[in-house]
Amino acid sequence: MKIDTSYLLQTMQQLIETPSPTGYYVKIKPVLEELAQALGYTVTYDNRDTTYITVPGEDSSKTVCVSSHADTLGFMVRGINGDGTLRIRALGGINYANVEGENVTVHTRNGKTYTGMLACTHHSSHAYDDAASMARNENTVHVLLDEEVKNAGDVKELGIHHGDYVSIDPRFTVTESGYIKSRFIDDKASVACCFTALKYMAENNLKPKYNTVFAITMYEEIGLGGVYVPTEVSEYLAVDIAILGPDSDGSEEKVSICAKDASLPYDYTLTSRLIAAAEHSECDYAVDLFYRYGSDAGAAIKGGNNLRAALIGMGVYASHGVERTHRKGVENTAKLLLAYVLGK
Repeated sequence: MKIDTSYLLQTMQQLIETPSPTGYYVKIKPVLEELAQALGYTVTYDNRDTTYITVPGEDSSKTVCVSSHADTLGFMVRGINGDGTLRIRALGGINYANVEGENVTVHTRNGKTYTGMLACTHHSSHAYDDAASMARNENTVHVLLDEEVKNAGDVKELGIHHGDYVSIDPRFTVTESGYIKSRFIDDKASVACCFTALKYMAENNLKPKYNTVFAITMYEEIGLGGVYVPTEVSEYLAVDIAILGPDSDGSEEKVSICAKDASLPYDYTLTSRLIAAAEHSECDYAVDLFYRYGSDAGAAIKGGNNLRAALIGMGVYASHGVERTHRKGVENTAKLLLAYVLGK
């Protein structure tokens, strides 16, 4: 199977550069619709704004779900300081130590956007003795707006209020050697893999083995993306990033098959089928256990759904920060996903 790597990387960049912190789906939904329509597919939604692309299979006796998530880490405005800076609260597992100095965009409820940067209260070693040692957290990191605001009233006149979303600039880069560096590889690389698989099937006039629902969720970063699953689904494959750490056998060039996350083992039979599919498709793969990690597949099980669940994904370095993976790892993930969907 020869997938379209150029399409994969272009789609990945387009998705990553579209802001979508958890719960803020207004900008990403039109992009998902356009990508689907360009390939000849239609989308539907549930009341939680999960995007569904349903593809009839060769065998309608079973329905499987392939899940990826389009929500990312971000912030919400929780207050306006007297000097016009914004107090913020994290959406998802933010590490404040690695966001200082990043450019951000504030998205107001009236549709306006304003840029700014994340800064520590004691921001300069020239002015503060503890600039280097001060803990970085929600009480010491704020948004410094790129506007001439001197007080809270000036900020409110811009239309910025409590509850507005704040997205972080991703800084997407692909090196000549194939490394991809960006925020939000988690999990927009996987969403791009799903669209690449859909493109392959459309162009080659192929159907999945079973009825297949591609689900793109919007609340994975807070552990709720896969809690609801359509009742007809009996098998659930999450495509998400793979964690690289001290016990990992995976790498940025491989697709990892997760045998267990932080709280539960994934289905033995389905995981074994994925290993066989990886070998049959000659994917460079590893089987790993992920520490301090959960996925939509785990949420689907915990939500009480009657299904088998498993998880695959490309190896990613420095998760929840400026992440890094390799083109080969993303390609291997797309190939394994396609092999699973086609029943290879």
